[in-house]
Amino acid sequence: MSAGDRPARSGVPRLRLDELLDELQARIDEVRGTRDRLNGLLEAVMSVGRELDLPQVLRGIVEAAVVLVDAEYGALGVIGDDRKLAQFLPVGISDELRARIGDLPSGHGILGELIRHPEPLRLSELSEHPASYGFPPHHPPMHSFLGVPIRVREDVFGDLYLTEKRGGADFDEEDEAVLSTLAVAAGIAIENARLFEEVRLRERWLAASSDITSSLLSGAPETDVLEGMLERARDITGADTGVFYLLGPAGELRGSLALGEGAEAHRGIVLPSIRGTLAEAALGRDGLITVSDVASDARVKVQPERWAGFGPAVAVTVGTREKLSGVLILARRRGRPLFAAAEVAALPGFAGQAALALELADRRRDAEQMSLLEDHDRIARDLHDLAIQRLFATGMTLQSAQRFVEHPEASERLARAVDDLDATIKIIRSTIFGLREHGAPGEAPGLRLRAVRAVDEAAGALGFAPALRMEGLIDTDVPPAVADEVLAVVGEALANVARHARATAVEVSIAAAGGVLSVTVTDDGIGLPEGGRRSGLRNLAERAGKLGGTMAVAARGEGERGTRLQWQVPLVPSA
Repeated sequence: MSAGDRPARSGVPRLRLDELLDELQARIDEVRGTRDRLNGLLEAVMSVGRELDLPQVLRGIVEAAVVLVDAEYGALGVIGDDRKLAQFLPVGISDELRARIGDLPSGHGILGELIRHPEPLRLSELSEHPASYGFPPHHPPMHSFLGVPIRVREDVFGDLYLTEKRGGADFDEEDEAVLSTLAVAAGIAIENARLFEEVRLRERWLAASSDITSSLLSGAPETDVLEGMLERARDITGADTGVFYLLGPAGELRGSLALGEGAEAHRGIVLPSIRGTLAEAALGRDGLITVSDVASDARVKVQPERWAGFGPAVAVTVGTREKLSGVLILARRRGRPLFAAAEVAALPGFAGQAALALELADRRRDAEQMSLLEDHDRIARDLHDLAIQRLFATGMTLQSAQRFVEHPEASERLARAVDDLDATIKIIRSTIFGLREHGAPGEAPGLRLRAVRAVDEAAGALGFAPALRMEGLIDTDVPPAVADEVLAVVGEALANVARHARATAVEVSIAAAGGVLSVTVTDDGIGLPEGGRRSGLRNLAERAGKLGGTMAVAARGEGERGTRLQWQVPLVPSA
């Protein structure tokens, strides 16, 4: 072997050694890359598992997926009950660009393909797939695609979508494996977050139920409590508006309360029945119903324009088996997500607790009313059996003693005392009648009570409390229209006294006897000035004339200051 052949021979092993070293370095780089990717996957799994707030968990999953597979864009779509995308969380697209693109996707094209067939999907070119739906205006171009489903137990919660692998390469099997692994961890994190959210929702519903019960049983007005119930239900479910229909015993709609957007259109609704309303639909579906678009729902036939602009809605009955109080309706603006089952799962229990509290409050009010009426009966019985009998006995004693009195002035004073006793007995009898007159709870107050209120209200303007006497069956014999006129007369007469009379005492008498109702207002003021304005008196005279009655104003008796106004109308209309 010549010396010239030796370098060539030694170069072959050296070349092979370089190739081996290069291959070893590539393997080392590959192992290092795999290690780094596994570390990244582990870190991503731990990061999404640390959160319990569901929106934060979902955002963390998308952000981790984009980093793991080196994608430019990523998104997570949440599948709703209607098998469409209820939520869509994109990453890599600015807020400004998102606003220019417009509405977020609902599940057409490739996105819908993953919903229909929840299996991993890799594409080199999006547009070449048969299900490709194209992109809306202003949407950035996208070519490579990788999508995997996210399962929570056996249910598909949503899908992860990654597009545009950086460097122009395609997503490979390793990317798919990494993303599928992340999807498994994401499913566990989502399940934990959902369980936490359900517990937190249940706690909020329980707290709201407790507050409503406490408010009702503490004596708060029912309207205030119902409005509080509406506000809490709106807040917990994220509804834009809340409506509560009040139902009567015959199924009629006797009023409504509303809070939130468009509440004015839903307040104070009164209908002979609930046919053609969402309340009827709720009653026919075991007390709970959800709709996707209340504005166009075929079951809403009565005044559907009230729901213009609203979409998802839920309605639940509020009542017990013995008594149905009403129907609670919550609605969101059109375009917002449907009410999820977890959001409204506790709503029937909340409504049932509110119904029970309303029933207990009604029973308590009835018991208080019965106790009050029993007190009235006892007072009336004591007045009749004790006070009137004693006054009768005193009057008879005075009358029998009068014939033994020879002095004229003393005899006259005894006669006046007997007359005063008779008048006192009449007042007590009228009071007894008022105490024993039991109106049904919820009925409008009678003339007797309204007159007392009118006189009390006038005390502020007068500077003192007027005296009030009532005789006869004024609550039963006086028609409602006449009773309204009586209150107007009393109010205007007392107002005239307060403005012009400079009085220190006023007495109002309302008497129903012999088919005639008389209203007399007497004061100790300065009397009627000559040539003074009498527009108020003309009004009173006109009121009497319309009812076929009369009105007269004159000075009080001889030697007494003040004015006496007498207003009389027949209780039986003239033929």
